[in-house]
Amino acid sequence: MDEQEFLAGYDPSAYPSVAVTVDVVALTIREGALHLLLVRRGQPPFAGHWALPGGFVQPDEDLATGARRELAEETGLGDDRMHRVHLEQLGSYGDPGRDPRMRIVSVAHLAFAPDLPDPVAASDAADAAWLPVDALGNRQLAFDHARIVEEGLERARAKLEYTPLATRFLEPEFTISELRGVYETVWGHPLHAGNFHRKVLSVPGFVESTGATTERGGARGGPRAKLYRAGDARLLHPALLRPDREEEVR
Repeated sequence: MDEQEFLAGYDPSAYPSVAVTVDVVALTIREGALHLLLVRRGQPPFAGHWALPGGFVQPDEDLATGARRELAEETGLGDDRMHRVHLEQLGSYGDPGRDPRMRIVSVAHLAFAPDLPDPVAASDAADAAWLPVDALGNRQLAFDHARIVEEGLERARAKLEYTPLATRFLEPEFTISELRGVYETVWGHPLHAGNFHRKVLSVPGFVESTGATTERGGARGGPRAKLYRAGDARLLHPALLRPDREEEVR
């Protein structure tokens, strides 16, 4: 039997049905706090519960395209701003009982970008909102989304240690102080300004000077701050470790 004969006689219904969805852990910084995008489900299952934005992958989509579509639907981002969003695959979640409708495997994605707009709930959602991560508490999320959120947050915090992705939370030009603010917000730890400044500038390719400065000095006066842009490094060496991780290394 050749390939065409095999496919012509192949019967997919002879095997258990499995659907594939994408869920997006979308993070941004608002008013100095790390926020997570959640939607309130408007229909069963888990009607009324908060959940990650997501949905079924369409027949003509790959996984990344499906995740970008779902994120765009909830945020209203067009192609002109979607390119600013960092999107990466987080993990696959396939517990047989994770969805009461049928066997559904979700491929979760992690996304973050600066200044993402107010969300607009899609037709199948009752509401959508950016919620502060620190205020999530014991909020009961639909499906296994609490686990996905926890693992997404840990991924984001870890990636800031050894990659330059903190710059994706900022506008194209930024100060070292603004970059430090991203680390403090995502990690949830205050950082020594001088030590952070020295570490950042000692990592080859992390940031590069634009040659320009801010229009004004700091809130307390003083010289105008230098402006930087993301460099060409893909990995940070040496890494910038979280304060608690520095203690472990020692």
